[in-house]
This record gives sequence, structure tokens and C-alpha cells, in this order.
Amino acid sequence: MITPPPRPVAIIGAGLGGLTTALALQRAGWPVRVYEQATVLGEVGAGISISPGSGRALASLGLGPALLAASLPVPDVAFVHYRSGALLAGSFDRGRPVDRGFAGARHIHRADLHALLLAAVQAADPDAVCTGRRVVQVEQQGDAALASFADGSEVQTGLLVAADGTRSAVRRLLFDDGPPRFAGQVAYRCLVPRAAAEPFLGAGNAVVTVGPSRIFHRYLLRGGALVNVIGIAKVSGSRPWQSEGWNTPSTAAEFAAEYQGFHDDVLGLIACAPPATLIKWALFTRPPLAVWQRGPVTLLGDAAHPILPFLGLGAALAIEDGIVLARVLQAVPDVARALVVFQGLRQSRVEAVRAQTLVQGQMIQAADPDRGDLGRSPSQDTRLFDYDPSAVAVPAHAHA
Repeated sequence: MITPPPRPVAIIGAGLGGLTTALALQRAGWPVRVYEQATVLGEVGAGISISPGSGRALASLGLGPALLAASLPVPDVAFVHYRSGALLAGSFDRGRPVDRGFAGARHIHRADLHALLLAAVQAADPDAVCTGRRVVQVEQQGDAALASFADGSEVQTGLLVAADGTRSAVRRLLFDDGPPRFAGQVAYRCLVPRAAAEPFLGAGNAVVTVGPSRIFHRYLLRGGALVNVIGIAKVSGSRPWQSEGWNTPSTAAEFAAEYQGFHDDVLGLIACAPPATLIKWALFTRPPLAVWQRGPVTLLGDAAHPILPFLGLGAALAIEDGIVLARVLQAVPDVARALVVFQGLRQSRVEAVRAQTLVQGQMIQAADPDRGDLGRSPSQDTRLFDYDPSAVAVPAHAHA
């Protein structure tokens, strides 16, 4: 067992990746401090998917029973035609999905998973999470890193993990990878109470509606009390987006305007969405970074490898990163070398998911779904979803 460092590991960002990393390191006996720019950690986001492998890995950290209770099994997903609602692929699942535990994927409200992770981290150390800390500078000082925050405070550490999301300040400060590129896609989201949504759920518990350059996905959350709705639409270059904000308010009329011609279940769900839950955001892409680490600093999750949402594996990749990083740090005594080994273990996995995400997006945003069914999509490839970060072998040469 590697002796934990005398100074706490500094983790920038208290999202899913940052908190998973913190909890995995705590379970291994390492002190951590998580620095989050938000002043309050509240209910943010909506539905996300937890892959079977990520679920098993979170269970290995002691979250299994709570995670099962807070999530729902993912039923068979029906892909349907945008005008008629006719089945293109999958099957109509109108019954209660079979709960296979962590042998299957699960749906959960992001805020519920975040709350589970936060409670576990703070149970191990009530002072582990520091809010109101926006990082403004990161410097390498020999084998240490110095992070400076907007409030004037600083922290020096032997390991700094940047888990600060797609718009990572640490990536910008250390790697200067340039501005993101608008992907020509806009996402809309809302949460609809089940009682209001019921008339529009005839096609089953989880449905992806496929239309010309547009998809519309909905599934159940929180014991079936909520319907999570997300639409992703290609937009013309005549409407460029300058901002990468995640929570721009939208309206039912604006959302519905992108889905004119879609069948009544789609438009009905949009019409009954509570206005406060309606948001939109532009999708941006960044080229992959060749190197995620610099000395005692590493990027993780969306900060290192942001992907588009077509396979729903963004949260899973961040969780996987945190658990693999903690396992490598337990095995490799030199931090700088451990960070190189970490990227080496994760690179092929991340690139495979990135490539298949693009394939999935192209397939389900087909220009003409009238030409036939979808065939076999990457979403049916169990190898993408069964990756278990708690079972990844650390190479023997990593100890050298």
C-alpha cells in the first residue's frame, strides 16, 4: 500500500467526477480537499444514465444500496418514427422494467447521484468540500502545484486533479487549447410530472423519437414520478451560438417550434412541461488533448475528454476516471508517473466511446428515417457499457 501524501489531494470541481475521485481516494486512506466555484451545492441538471460497469464501481465504494434505491432500471428503448410513432428498432416496453441491479444500465436524476456522493464524502470528512472557490491560476512548483482562487486564497499540493467540466479553467490555464467549436446542435430539456405526462406515454417507458436531423428522448425518473425529456436538433449556420451556457431559459413554444411535424406524444409532452424546467444549451466540441497531465496536475472527466451526449456516457466516463485514478495512485508511488499511467489506461476507452458517440449521433439524426429501420446502433453494444473501472488491471510495469 502506498503511503498517502501529507498534504491533501486538491480536486478542482465538485461534480460527479470530482466527488467520485474524492470518495475513491478517501476509501484508500488519502486526505482530499474539493474546491468548487459554486457557493451552494444544490439541485442541478436532470436525468443521466449510469452504465452497468459504473454502477458496480460505485457499489464497490459503498454506494450500492442507496444507488439502487435512487435509480430506475433502463427498460428496452423503443426507437420510433417522428410522424407516425411506428417502431423502427427496439421494442415497446409498457410494463415495469425488470430490475437487474447493476447488471443493467440505470437512470437517475443527476442531483440524486450528486447528493449520494456528496454525503459519502462529507461523512468521511465534514471539511472535505470547500465552496465559493473559483480557480484563477495554477502553477507547477517543482513536484508540487499551487492553485490560486478568486477570493485570494491559495493551496499547495502534491497532486491537483482538475475535474471542472467541459469549460475547465485548469485546462485553459495549463493547455491553452483554444476556443470550442459550435457543433451545429442545440439541446432542449424539461422535466414533466408523470401525472401530466401520462396521456403521452403510450409508446412505453423509454422512447427515442427519430426525425430529420432531430431526436427526442424521454424516460422515467424518481420512481416514475418524473419524465425526463431531452431534444437535440441540428440548426442552420444562420443561427450561430456564441455562448456555451448550460442553463439558458427556453419556452414550450420555442422547443415545440423545433419539433413541428412530430407526432402528438412529442408535442403534448412539450406543451405540459413546467416553464421553470425548460432550458436549452448549445453543444460545442473540442479536439482531444494528446496529454492530460502536467507534472503533478491531471485533467479528468469532461475537462480531459468532453463528448457529445448521444450515448449518454459522459457521466460514466467521469466516474470511471475517478475510480481508475485512485487505483493507479494506490499502486504507483511517483505521482507524475502515476498520472501518465492513468492516461495510458484510459485513453483507448475514452477514444472508443468518443468514436461510437459520433456514429450514434449520425445514425439517430438520419436525414430520412422513412428509408427503413435503424439497424444495429452503438447503443446496443454491451461492451461500451459493461466497462468496470474497479476491475481494470494496473500494468505490472507501472510499479517500476
